Amino acid sequence: MQVTVKWFGPLREATGTKELGVRLPEGARLGDLAALLAREHEAFAALAPRLRAAVNQDVAEADRPLADGDEVAFLPPVAGGQDGEPRCTLSERPLDVGAVVARVSGPGAGGIVTFVGTVRDESRGHRIRHLEYEAYAGMAEREMEKIADEAAAQWPGARVAMAHRTGRLAIGEIAVVIAAAAPHRAEAFAAARFAIDTLKQRVPIWKKEVAVDGESWVEEHA
Repeated sequence: MQVTVKWFGPLREATGTKELGVRLPEGARLGDLAALLAREHEAFAALAPRLRAAVNQDVAEADRPLADGDEVAFLPPVAGGQDGEPRCTLSERPLDVGAVVARVSGPGAGGIVTFVGTVRDESRGHRIRHLEYEAYAGMAEREMEKIADEAAAQWPGARVAMAHRTGRLAIGEIAVVIAAAAPHRAEAFAAARFAIDTLKQRVPIWKKEVAVDGESWVEEHA
């Protein structure tokens, strides 16, 4: 059987390819694929202890059986719907804060909280030229939708929407917008904080800082 392996962030950069086809014996599991890739790719072996894996855009463990045609993504540490327009989106174009707020607005909203993350010109002691964001499209939006659902379950009546940029971002540009609406302000603030903190931990989006003295992939959004 053959599976497609997708690379992102530092793995894509180190291997020089976005994806590759790998032939495996029938009955192979995700762990078998990972062992094969570690033998054949030094960059993969170096990152292996910190990688997550997804099969057909669902997070999977090493004992997951693989089937012919599966899409397998190995995910480096991250930088940290409804009808109509989805609540959670990726975009290569500048983000519109008002459009994200509109996704959660409604008569039941006693308070709407927004978080807007922008590109700053300094990070970890380095002067930044620009940032580059890369995402696993499809899985990233699905994870953001799950986070929005979790917020609604934890704070009844809360509605959360998110938008994240990909590609190259200049200093001052908006990288992420979180909007949270709830009947009362305390729940809106709590849901917004939960959404951005959880996005940084779980959503497969990677950030590369390009500084005046070099560049590096960041293992959490700052």
